[in-house]
Amino acid sequence: MQISLLQCQSSRDVQANLAYIDTQLKQLPRHTHQAQMVVLPECSLLFGGHESQQLQYAGTNDEGELKQALATLAKRYQVYMVAGTIPMRADDHRVYSRSYVFSDTGKTIGSYDKLHLFDVDVADGTKNYRESDTFHPGSRITVVDTPFGKLGLAICYDIRFPDLFRALRLAGAEIIALPSAFTKVTGEAHWQVLLQARAIETQCYLLGAGQWGQHNEGSRETWGHSMIVDPWGKVIAERPEGLGWVQAEIDLQQVAKIRQQMPVLGHNRFIDPMLAN
Repeated sequence: MQISLLQCQSSRDVQANLAYIDTQLKQLPRHTHQAQMVVLPECSLLFGGHESQQLQYAGTNDEGELKQALATLAKRYQVYMVAGTIPMRADDHRVYSRSYVFSDTGKTIGSYDKLHLFDVDVADGTKNYRESDTFHPGSRITVVDTPFGKLGLAICYDIRFPDLFRALRLAGAEIIALPSAFTKVTGEAHWQVLLQARAIETQCYLLGAGQWGQHNEGSRETWGHSMIVDPWGKVIAERPEGLGWVQAEIDLQQVAKIRQQMPVLGHNRFIDPMLAN
């Protein structure tokens, strides 16, 4: 089963971003009759838009222009797709950062709203990131049944919170997709080691699809280095820079073998600190 991550350099121009993804899917290297899963990065159709633009394109009640456009591409190119993230209206003035999973017929088979919002100070050109000004945090985890195995979903900053990944493993995840847009500063310091740590801890394949380069006249710079990490923590495919595909075949028998040989889930003796004397 083939996994393909698309590294993008998305902007505020939704139509240009959509055209790029369409062109890349048209050129996607693939083997005949082989199931194909595509993972897009965070904000693949709208990167860096102000709150007004996020609201302009935000869908409602699981329907919207951006969702339909990506579902159409999944159906046209007959791929299972983890469709990066798109804005969907919340109950307040904000939006959810939502990742949809589409089947190869364009059917919605799962979705996830980003739980952890990036409200941090970074030593780069932007300096202050406050996602909570625009985005509403999610409230649930998601594991989706697919022909590739049980697929857990997380988004970018979520990678820093191992409890989420432990919950995905306990819910049955064998593969975890992570659409991302890591800053260059934080990515260079932590991206790879966090992906490898979460893969080792959960004994899952980690699919880290990232944005790369300078965006919107240089106002943002992202790290790239999209990579696929196996459940032993080995990086089996990577695109450090530039745009395009990162591909690898996965084998769920390796997941089962590693979990059998090192059954860490059964060995876990975690004690709730509230119960400690």
